[in-house]
Amino acid sequence: MEKSLLKNVAINFTGLILPVFVSLVTVPAYIHGMGVDRYGVINLVWALIGYFSVLDLGISTATENHIAKARHSTDGTIQRIFWSAFFLNVATGLIGAALIWVGAYVYIEHIAAIEPVFQHEVLKALPWIAIAVPVANMSWVFSGAINGMEKFTLFNVNQTIGTFLFQLLPLAALYLISPSLAVVVPAAVIARLAAALLLGYGTCRAIGIKRVSKPEWPLINELFRYGRWLLLYTGASAISTSLDRVVIGSMLGARYVAYYATPQNLITRLDLLPTAMLRTLFPRLSAAASDHADEIAHQALAFLNCVLTPCVVITLFALTPFLNIWLGHEMAHQSAPVGRILVTGVWLVGQSRIISLLIQAKANPAHVALVGWVGLPIFALALWLGIRWYGMLGVGMAVVAKSFFDYVGFLYFSKLKPQPIVRNMAGHLVFLVIATICSDSMDSLPRMAAIGLLLIVGNLIWSFWDSSELRDVAARICRRFLPGMS
Repeated sequence: MEKSLLKNVAINFTGLILPVFVSLVTVPAYIHGMGVDRYGVINLVWALIGYFSVLDLGISTATENHIAKARHSTDGTIQRIFWSAFFLNVATGLIGAALIWVGAYVYIEHIAAIEPVFQHEVLKALPWIAIAVPVANMSWVFSGAINGMEKFTLFNVNQTIGTFLFQLLPLAALYLISPSLAVVVPAAVIARLAAALLLGYGTCRAIGIKRVSKPEWPLINELFRYGRWLLLYTGASAISTSLDRVVIGSMLGARYVAYYATPQNLITRLDLLPTAMLRTLFPRLSAAASDHADEIAHQALAFLNCVLTPCVVITLFALTPFLNIWLGHEMAHQSAPVGRILVTGVWLVGQSRIISLLIQAKANPAHVALVGWVGLPIFALALWLGIRWYGMLGVGMAVVAKSFFDYVGFLYFSKLKPQPIVRNMAGHLVFLVIATICSDSMDSLPRMAAIGLLLIVGNLIWSFWDSSELRDVAARICRRFLPGMS
């Protein structure tokens, strides 16, 4: 990968990982202060809000794509794109606020398996839940615009401060006022509003905006033509991302949502590196010629597997001991088995998202939407059958199956040469399967550490043997720092 891309990946990764340390402290504090049941309910609330991300209409990604292509223009095109996208998303966000008010009431009253006392608390917080939708819509446009300009340092500073607010302000309200959801949810929404205003200020600085402009219908139409397929993909993604928790809540109850969501939220932190790469790659892929974009994607996948797979191996062996120390034996006993299955799903999702990003950057988002919606009913059926047959372990298996489906579908539509990509992925997958079996059957920490180290070394050897791009990077490093070996 190019040096500038690696630098931007490092900047984005730093901005993503800093809030993780806050989460490690706040999650036990939330569970202790609210109880497992309330913590499960608030996860269901955020899952419901996530459904309404479809009201972004794909405009934030379209904004990033168009601004990336117009980044060097000086005729005011960037400002016109931004204001057209901003006003459109504010309008759809207000519509979403009204819809979620009704939808949340129906869901809480008639679908979710929630205790009556918790239902009452959530219903009192409904106005605040509604406000969260237009706030999120504004934030997505800000993010798309600032990333399209590749102002990643400015974006990550603002985003990190906003994330800290979202983690800490509700926690302060919980302990200083009340653990009631009617208190915690409003505090969380206020934190998100403050974060959105902060990000908006940073966006104005990045783009150089000094005044408000009217939206332009031709630009809105152009953005929507690109974003309409991403709207479908975002809708399918939002549903599939939260469907597992919703189905668990409906079939097993809120307590099991907490048992599932806790390792899921922890394990998805492995997605930090793929997310950092996605933020970095999309504006570059959007502006690049097709052949060069394919080359960047190949290099990105090889780099991702080389770095991420050893991290996943470590996670598999460390998950149970960490959960025991972090949240206690009961939570670890319930959560660790499904967590180990979910790890492979996160690993696959990271790769498939890079491939789907290439498709979007080439202005073929219809193919991405097709994969998302074809896989959704299959995923829903797999979740229902998985819970009926295997409980929470069945949910984990369904999530991994959905990840494989997306990977194959995106690879087909990307028109990349599949042989080297599949060979690289399959080789790394072998190491993960071995690590999963060993971590599940061992309870001796020294033996787990020894096997884990052996697998990591073997995996790194495989990475450099299989990828010519990585061998070239290693050769350049040797020539720079060890000139006698060149």
